[in-house]
Amino acid sequence: MASADQLINAFTTLIVTIDPPGLAPIFLGLTTGMSRAQRTQVALRGSTIAFIILAVFALFGASVLGVLGISIGAFRIAGGLLLFWIAFEMVFERRQERKEKATEAAVTKDHIENIAVFPLALPLIAGPGAISATILLAGTLPTSVEKAQFIAVIAANLLLTFLMLLIADRLDRFLGVTGRAILTRLLGVILAALAVQFVVDGAKAALNLISATPH
Repeated sequence: MASADQLINAFTTLIVTIDPPGLAPIFLGLTTGMSRAQRTQVALRGSTIAFIILAVFALFGASVLGVLGISIGAFRIAGGLLLFWIAFEMVFERRQERKEKATEAAVTKDHIENIAVFPLALPLIAGPGAISATILLAGTLPTSVEKAQFIAVIAANLLLTFLMLLIADRLDRFLGVTGRAILTRLLGVILAALAVQFVVDGAKAALNLISATPH
């Protein structure tokens, strides 16, 4: 059984990397001209697909790393550095601009019915940061029961994301430009601290492997 601290840490890491409040204005831009029912359909499909992607990485990500000969310690360091870069972008307001550019390109190229898959599910919800965080967190929860608990945490995150997308118009009006900026920076600082912890844990694991290797 995973401890409450582990589950809270997993939930916090995922919710910060997915960033539902930051997705709200982008989702509104993606679904311009749609009815409320159509928006609900897009939000539900996008959240469901993102859940499947993250659940697959939670269950099989470590196995894939093993096949590639990558230790979980090395991946923690690499993933931590990636998450730190995302945190840096959040604090300095670069991530939102990049997401909006990706959205603009996608809307012109893809049919509107497919935006739930691209770019909403991938890469806006289940992006590189969320996938990396999922593999890292799954590596700290090795047993079947803990994996099941982690899948439930992912489901809770995606349910919250879906609900945020449903009220995206009201959320965007409530937060305003200033509110979004404050929230994004605050979440960025939290993510930076979590990223550093991943790097520290990865370095410890790598050093233990080196010291345990016979010379």
